[in-house]
Amino acid sequence: MQGGRLLTVFVCLVSVALVNAGDPYFYYTWNVTYGTVAPLGIPQQVILINGQFPGPNLNSTSNNNVVINVFNNLDEPFLLTWSGLQHRKNSWQDGVTGTSCPIPAGTNYTYHFQPKDQIGSYFYYPSTALHRFSGGFGGLRVNSRLLIPVPYADPEDDHTILINDWYTKSHTALKTFLDSGRTLGSPDGVLINGKSGKVGGQNKPLFTMKPGKTYKYRICNVGFKSTLNFRIQGHKMKLVEMEGSHVLQNDYDSLDVHVGQCFAVLVTADQEAKSYYMVASTRFLKKEVSTVGVMSYEGSNVQPSNVLPKAPVGWAWSLNQFRSFRWNLTASAARPNPQGSYHYGKINITRTIKLANTKNLVDGKVRFGLNGVSHVDTETPLKLAEYFEMSEKVFKYNVIKDEPAAKITTLTVEPNVLNITFRTFVEIVFENHEKSMQSFHLDGYSFFSVASEPGTWTPEKRNNYNLLDAVSRHTVQVFPKSWSAILLTFDNAGMWNIRSENWERRYLGQQMYVSVLSPEKSLRDEYNIPLNTNLCGIVKGLPLPKEGLNLADTGEDQETLHCYRDTPPFNNDTAAV
Repeated sequence: MQGGRLLTVFVCLVSVALVNAGDPYFYYTWNVTYGTVAPLGIPQQVILINGQFPGPNLNSTSNNNVVINVFNNLDEPFLLTWSGLQHRKNSWQDGVTGTSCPIPAGTNYTYHFQPKDQIGSYFYYPSTALHRFSGGFGGLRVNSRLLIPVPYADPEDDHTILINDWYTKSHTALKTFLDSGRTLGSPDGVLINGKSGKVGGQNKPLFTMKPGKTYKYRICNVGFKSTLNFRIQGHKMKLVEMEGSHVLQNDYDSLDVHVGQCFAVLVTADQEAKSYYMVASTRFLKKEVSTVGVMSYEGSNVQPSNVLPKAPVGWAWSLNQFRSFRWNLTASAARPNPQGSYHYGKINITRTIKLANTKNLVDGKVRFGLNGVSHVDTETPLKLAEYFEMSEKVFKYNVIKDEPAAKITTLTVEPNVLNITFRTFVEIVFENHEKSMQSFHLDGYSFFSVASEPGTWTPEKRNNYNLLDAVSRHTVQVFPKSWSAILLTFDNAGMWNIRSENWERRYLGQQMYVSVLSPEKSLRDEYNIPLNTNLCGIVKGLPLPKEGLNLADTGEDQETLHCYRDTPPFNNDTAAV
């Protein structure tokens, strides 16, 4: 009996090795600590990863297995989420409080994820409390495999530019403000890669370019509430990719990057050999806040001009820029086929969900919500409660309706979870009835951002949808007193977060989750819970469900399943190197 068991395990291990032979593993150890830096000239406590602020760039390739052992050396629980990665069949690795128990202080947790059939420019950041306001974020790029052509020549180099608004108060102080009913107000400054520069100051170059060469820059707004306009003195930016999709290659003098969004551009060093300012400035705030960084030509000591390129005015300009973005229908995707081969405009919509952002007082304190419900995190993550079949003890499904009330006068504070049928094609309309800028993100998916217009959405507005070459992305902006519509197929089973990218609003309830369940409970559709999963709340200390997901459709048996689940890096004994 023992010999048979050993033989089964051996065969299974060989099978796992063969299955993963073409998808290499990359191991990282990240130490999360506090440190002191002065991004705006005032020393303050920040969150460092391996001593770095911002954190290290994570450089991957499509289908690579990424294994990150995160040691939480803070004094409170902590989680990281990977914004834009779809985690196909694997919401366990999404790193938000609705799917995962936070990593307790003084302990570690090993993430294992695979950017399956994805390419593009993304970032990671802390999803717990207001940790993002203190750092812990960094760039995340997924390169195309060598066999997959990209629609432009290889650049001389590939750089990440993280832009964000910034506050000089700590995340704990800002959390106290929000918990007491106060608002955060305008940011204190803007950063480029964790630094704030001054026009005419002694700014060290952030990047150096060789004359005549072309460089790729991945620009991500990792901030908290502000749309940022990015521009470079004297240089055009050729937009080539956004959030995982190749786009038609138009030239831009400046780009409005809304919170949570990423653009990849090509910049050619075709100007006079000297230094130039990169500029990032806030948009749609009463007072503009800006910063500069220096881009220098190799071998030149000539300082940049103090005359900065001006930012655009008004949000109509930004709306028109959004309308200029088009999917590149002839480019290859992460797989060897054109990314535009998915004809989303010919699929019948099976469900329409309208989500209206809501603001109101609850017990005298400001809270935000969607369709009249202000989400609150639960001690037991929603996904764990669902997996252990204990949902009714933690949350109720479908507490909001697909159509918001004509007038929402109150907010209900409770977990907000919506059931969506697996593999249905759904239309989601984000309605913004306020005068402020909004942006929304959906984990686990890319969607087609087909329209954004002022006014109120009606079914007739579908006549204005771009049903041919709308860009497939994960974060959409919603302009003041306007709406934005997205289309997607919910074919990725799991529990997925829809959230405001305005972190103040997200923290105070303007988020929700969608539960997408496979009716067959098959490994073909969703992976089992990893054995190293932290358990908390009402499931703490419970054994993992014995049955797990059904292997009948995979041609494998339960012994094989256990081997898959017990093989590193899934178990708790994985050593990161």
